[in-house]
Amino acid sequence: MICNFVHYVILNIASLLGLLLMLLVGVAFLTLLERKLLGYVQYRKGPNKLGFMGIMQPFSDAIKLFNKELFYIFKSNQYIYYLCPIVSFLMMLVIWMVYPFITNIYFMNYSMLFLILVMSISGYILLMMGWSSNSTYSLLGALRSVAQTLSYEVSFIFMVLVLMLMSESYSLMDFSKWQVYMWYLMYMFPVFVMFFVSVLAELNRSPMDFIEGESELVSGFNIEYFSGGFALIFMGEYGMIIFFSMLMCFLFMSISSVLMMFLYINMFCMLIIFMRGLLPRMRYDELMYLCWKIILPLVLNYLVMIFSFKIMFTLFI
Repeated sequence: MICNFVHYVILNIASLLGLLLMLLVGVAFLTLLERKLLGYVQYRKGPNKLGFMGIMQPFSDAIKLFNKELFYIFKSNQYIYYLCPIVSFLMMLVIWMVYPFITNIYFMNYSMLFLILVMSISGYILLMMGWSSNSTYSLLGALRSVAQTLSYEVSFIFMVLVLMLMSESYSLMDFSKWQVYMWYLMYMFPVFVMFFVSVLAELNRSPMDFIEGESELVSGFNIEYFSGGFALIFMGEYGMIIFFSMLMCFLFMSISSVLMMFLYINMFCMLIIFMRGLLPRMRYDELMYLCWKIILPLVLNYLVMIFSFKIMFTLFI
């Protein structure tokens, strides 16, 4: 029995390390994919000089960023300033714990609650980044980031609650099991569209990239970050793009093989990237109006409707 337990622990550690390795490689090549796709959307070439068709470009960027000199920012709260990018990157890695491993001892039955918890904390990290930089622009960007992420988290949590009512579970694996015969994507397509819009707002991607407003705030909360700190923030953002693509696969589709999941995650990542190339930026008041006046009432109506149907079926069947 002890021998079996040791094998399970080794399998658990190997699975986590394999996931971590694939994630970091995926983040590196997702940056290349985005630059290539946006290049072709704008009728130009992306990176194509370093290696075969620019395939070594992500590694070149990483070496360049992590080798740059670190400066001391005058009057900044240096401990929080230097610690926040590391915590941000670690939060991105921690949130991947909700990935449902089927074959080993590690499995989270309350993965959706853990997901909501980690997403709630990420807003505070952005605020601390902006405050500790001791810059007016970074503080304004951080305040906007908190307003945006907290607003869209409300509707996001209600959408997850709608899906949890359908699946009657907190576990991602059970979400996939309930969709064997028909995907939620087919008969809950409006919820999927609202979920995708909320994901764009949570990820700070165009057309909702108000946290990093180059046109009015120079760069947003990350103005004073450079070198390794900027690289960690960058890796955290792109890791979250892959994570939310995986989350949409499990919430709205039935994943039967690793190949299917790979294809669907790539499809959602490309869709998120295309939004940046195809849509213009919204106004900030339009962003808030969309959240509080359109998405939230619709999601609440869905919640009431599904809850009513469940009560009716319980009473009459």
